[in-house]
Amino acid sequence: MAKKQNFLSVLFNGLVTENPTFTLMLGMCPTLAITTAGSNGVGMGLATTAVLVCSNLFISLLRKFIPEKVRIPSFIVVIASFVTMIDLFMKAYLPDLSASLGMYIPLIVVNCIIFARAESFAFKNPPLLSIADGLGMGLGFTFAITLLSCIRELIGNGTIFGAAVMPASYQPMAIMLQVPGGFVTLGLLLVAVNALRKMIEKKHIKKEAA
Repeated sequence: MAKKQNFLSVLFNGLVTENPTFTLMLGMCPTLAITTAGSNGVGMGLATTAVLVCSNLFISLLRKFIPEKVRIPSFIVVIASFVTMIDLFMKAYLPDLSASLGMYIPLIVVNCIIFARAESFAFKNPPLLSIADGLGMGLGFTFAITLLSCIRELIGNGTIFGAAVMPASYQPMAIMLQVPGGFVTLGLLLVAVNALRKMIEKKHIKKEAA
C-alpha cells in the first residue's frame, strides 16, 4: 500500500531522501560550474527554488487542462516564463550576482531538476503538494551547492562568502576553483553523504529489530 503523502513528508523528501544533488545526481552542470563562491551557491539555489515552486504550482493548477500530447511544450512555456522573471529581477536588483552566475540563470529553463519535478510530480499532484515538492527540492539543491561552494571557496581562496577566515600565511589551492576541484569535492561529499545514510539506515534497522 502506497504511503500517504502530506506537505511535510514531501518537503522532507526533497531536502533529504531524494536530494537532487546528493541522491538523484541532477543539475550537475551548474553544480560544478558556479560553485566557486558561497554567494554563487546561495544565489543559484534560491533562483532555482523560486522557479521550481512557481512552475510546480502553475503546472499543477493547469494539469487538467493541458493535453497529454503537448505537456512538454507547455512545461517549457511555464518554466521559461518564470526563469525570465527571475533573470530580469536579478539583473535589476542583484547585478553583481547576476553577472557572476552569467548564462547559468537563463539555463535554468533546461535544468533537469525543473523538468523532472514537472513531469513526475506537479503534473500528477494537487497544488499544495506540488509547492512542497518544489520547495523541498529547491532547498535541498540550495543546501548542496552552497555547501560545495563554501568548501571550494575556503580551500581555493581562504574565504567564505568573501570574508577571510584563513590566516595570512595560508596558501590557497587554486585547483579547487577549477573544474577538477569541483569534481573531487563533489565526489568526496557524495562518499560522506552515502556513508552517513548507510549508518543511519543500520541504526534504524537495529531499532526495529530490538
